[in-house]
Amino acid sequence: MEQIILAILSGGAVGFTLGLIGGGGSILATPLMLYVVGLPPHRAIGTSALAVSVNAFINFFGHARKRNVFWRSAIIFAIVGIIGASIGSDIGKALDGKKLIFYFAILMVVVGVLMLRRKPSAHVSGATPEEKLTKRIAVQVALAALVAGALSGFFGIGGGFLIVPSLLLSTGMPMIYAIGSSLLSVGTFGLTTAINYSLSGKVAWLVAAEFIGGGVLGGFLGMRAAIALAPRRSALNRVFAGLIFIVAAYMIYRSANSVGIHF
Repeated sequence: MEQIILAILSGGAVGFTLGLIGGGGSILATPLMLYVVGLPPHRAIGTSALAVSVNAFINFFGHARKRNVFWRSAIIFAIVGIIGASIGSDIGKALDGKKLIFYFAILMVVVGVLMLRRKPSAHVSGATPEEKLTKRIAVQVALAALVAGALSGFFGIGGGFLIVPSLLLSTGMPMIYAIGSSLLSVGTFGLTTAINYSLSGKVAWLVAAEFIGGGVLGGFLGMRAAIALAPRRSALNRVFAGLIFIVAAYMIYRSANSVGIHF
C-alpha cells in the first residue's frame, strides 16, 4: 500500500512539472522511481519512460485544446526524433547507468545556463502567432530532433528539457508554444524508449499505471499554471532553468563516486 501511495504522489509531481514547463518530468521520474518507489535502476528507467510518455501525451492534448502547439514543427520533431531515440536507447541499455547519470547531470547544467542567457521571443499577449516554417527552419528542427531523440533514448528519458530549448533555438517560437509542442516529442520519445526496455522485461506495469494516475491531476494543475505564467515568459525560463540546476546538483551528488569524485 505504501508503494502505491508513493507511486501516485511521485506521478503527481512529474505530471505537474510536465504540464508547467513541458520538461523535467522524466528527469524527476527516474530518481523518484529509484529513491522513493524503490525500483532497481534499469527497471526504474523503463517504467518511468512509459509513465512520462503517457502523462506527456495527456498534457499535450490539453495544450493542443488551448492552441499552444505549432503543429508542423511538433510533428517533424517527433517523427525524426524516433530514429534517434531508437538508436540511443539501444546504446544506453548496454552502458553503466551511474556514469550516464553523472554526465547527463553535467549536460543539464549546460542547458540551464543556455536557457537563462537566451532572450524570450517577442509575442503580444492575447494574439495567436503564426508558425513560420521555412525549408531552412525545417532542416534545423529535424537535426535538433535527431540529436535530442538520441540523447533521450540514450539516457532513458522523455527529453523535454532538451526538446524545449531545441524548439526555441531552431524556430524562435514563443516559450508557451515550445512547451506545448515539445510534449508530442516527449511522449513519442518516452514511448519509444519504454517499448525498447519492455522487450527486455524492464518495465513494472502496475507501478507505471499508479504513476500515470497521479500524473493526470498533476498535469492538469501544471498546464493551468503554465498558461497563467505565459505573459511572463522570463519567469518560465527561470523556473525551467532553476529546476534543471536543482535536479542536476542532486544527481551529481548521488553519482559522483562512479567517476572517482568523492564529496
